[in-house]
Amino acid sequence: MNFKTVLALLLAIVFSVSITHGQQIVAENAEPEKVTEGYEFTEGPLWHDSGYLLFSDIPANTVYKWTPDEGAVEYLKPSGHSNGLTFDKNGNLLLAQHDGLVSKLTKDKELSVVVDSFNGNRLNSPNDLTVKSDGSVYFTDPPFGVSDDDKELNMNGVYRYTEGEGLKLLTDSFDLPNGIVFSPDESRLYVNDSRHNHIRVFDVQEDGMLANGRVFAKMESDAEGAADGMKVDTEGNLYSTGPGGLWIFSPEGDVLQQVQTPDRITNLAWGGSENKTLFLTAPNAVYSLQTHKVGSK
Repeated sequence: MNFKTVLALLLAIVFSVSITHGQQIVAENAEPEKVTEGYEFTEGPLWHDSGYLLFSDIPANTVYKWTPDEGAVEYLKPSGHSNGLTFDKNGNLLLAQHDGLVSKLTKDKELSVVVDSFNGNRLNSPNDLTVKSDGSVYFTDPPFGVSDDDKELNMNGVYRYTEGEGLKLLTDSFDLPNGIVFSPDESRLYVNDSRHNHIRVFDVQEDGMLANGRVFAKMESDAEGAADGMKVDTEGNLYSTGPGGLWIFSPEGDVLQQVQTPDRITNLAWGGSENKTLFLTAPNAVYSLQTHKVGSK
């Protein structure tokens, strides 16, 4: 091999490393920054475009509101032991509540039940939820917050709710369904299973039901943490909590990056002035992490 060939190979390697580094979603030296702490078990972060973050503390039965200037203050208590939070298409706050409900909090702080039963039986422990652009609400219902005595359903389902059609079971094939999120074009729905540390993906049909469920990615590691909250960016990359911290996948299911976090993380949300900041909930704190991508609404 002559000198020119060796030089060309070296330049190609340097160029390849440079491109790979340039494609990193989270900078190599970036570290999660703790923004607030002192909680029992935080979950369900949700950013409001006016510049504040909401999040649940499940055992404390409280939703907190955090701003950079004022820190965290109580926003709703009792919260029904809320977990996941999101906004409906009218800007009302939807809460997945471990007390067995999905509820709505209006901008005037009026709380009402959206749904609390399936076929006459109490929901288990609604965990996380997401809203499609047509207003339909999709949520997971594992048994994390319901006792054996109170559990009335013999399954842990994934559901779709609309005012016109009511509650429909999408699938009962999960052991512990948890995080749930749409792809940016809403053609696919991702749901992960905490028991198996994998993410499954479904095709979303015109009627809102699901088809062609398959395993999208597995998070195989002995590190602390589990498949829990998920989000996507505008390019369709998927972000999930998992063993060791944050896992980032391409739309094809390839691991793009893993980011170690100081604590086990439970959920995440896009926010900040450019929607490039990930807010990460951990059991006793909330962190922020800067990225090079824009979060999907």
